[in-house]
Amino acid sequence: MSAPHDAVADSRTEDAAAPELSGVPLLEVKDLVKYFPVKSSGLLRRTIGQVQAVDGVSFTVDKGSSLGLVGESGCGKTTTGRVVTRLYDPTSGTIMFEGNEIGQLNRKQMMPYRRQIQLIFQDPYSSLNPRHTVGTIVGTPMQVHQTVPKNKMLTRVQELLETVGLNPEHYNRYPSEFSGGQRQRIGIARALALNPKLIVADEPVSALDVSIQAQVVNLLQDLQKQFDIAFLFIAHDLAIVRHFCPRIAVMYLGKIVEVGDRDSIYLTPHHPYTQALLSSAPDVRQAAIGGRRERIRLEGDVPSPVNPPSGCRFRTRCWKAQEICAQEEPPLLQIGGREVACHFAEPMQVVAATEGDIAAQVEDDDRAPKLEVG
Repeated sequence: MSAPHDAVADSRTEDAAAPELSGVPLLEVKDLVKYFPVKSSGLLRRTIGQVQAVDGVSFTVDKGSSLGLVGESGCGKTTTGRVVTRLYDPTSGTIMFEGNEIGQLNRKQMMPYRRQIQLIFQDPYSSLNPRHTVGTIVGTPMQVHQTVPKNKMLTRVQELLETVGLNPEHYNRYPSEFSGGQRQRIGIARALALNPKLIVADEPVSALDVSIQAQVVNLLQDLQKQFDIAFLFIAHDLAIVRHFCPRIAVMYLGKIVEVGDRDSIYLTPHHPYTQALLSSAPDVRQAAIGGRRERIRLEGDVPSPVNPPSGCRFRTRCWKAQEICAQEEPPLLQIGGREVACHFAEPMQVVAATEGDIAAQVEDDDRAPKLEVG
């Protein structure tokens, strides 16, 4: 059996349709919008509103790099990933892949790009067809795109299974015979089958046990280094995103509120929502040495994406909100080495003390929310 790395590298060379452009991001998303219609009940089913799932999102992903997309459930992370992969059509905006606009391509025109952009789904139990064997699941993309001759299909499937840490002789088994972590590895093998340049990982470890999460994340890191794959890594686990991604984008209610490298985001967050999000994440190192965790408790519920607040969408829960926040939407501006969308952005210092003790220091503010110590 030939080495999996050589097989992928050789196949990728053959699949290259055009020379790579220097200085052009692999993926560039500009002002991406995705609305879903809200229909009335009854026979006519008129459109009475729009769910503003993604509203003016912009970011870039460089070749072989990773961008982490984080935020609360329902903020639009998964929708963004599915629009990028064209499982959903964008309402407006542009999606540039290697300098080519793919946001408005039809199904036939998208076929060459689907080989380069793949998706790892969140739930390894529902994303694998229980009626198909592992060999069929992993081999179908290669069959559809005709990238591997039929007489070499089995060998290629076994190489992929070995690459993701599974027994290559288990190609004839069904998903029900595997654990959750093993099923996710099958999903990863399927994503690798077409030698993609970009993988959208939609919370790939959230349905797994903690010990298995580490194994899968380490596997993805190894594959990224081995095959030079770029990732749009969607997650709500801040520790995993910090471990995997050198750049982070924070989303709230369909908009990106802060973007920067992981050190600047995690050590000196500027946007109030980013500060609240980070303060809510448990810190095992701090707890191990008996430290205290100061947590920002946000008041109120997340507004409905059908009728979001005017101006800044976070203002209804923000302790810094003033009249201008309701009147003007803050643009993403360069502040302190990152982009922040806030009229009153200022850093919250997170400094590392002795033996890994991390203490959050929030500036004095008589309008600041109550801090919960836990």
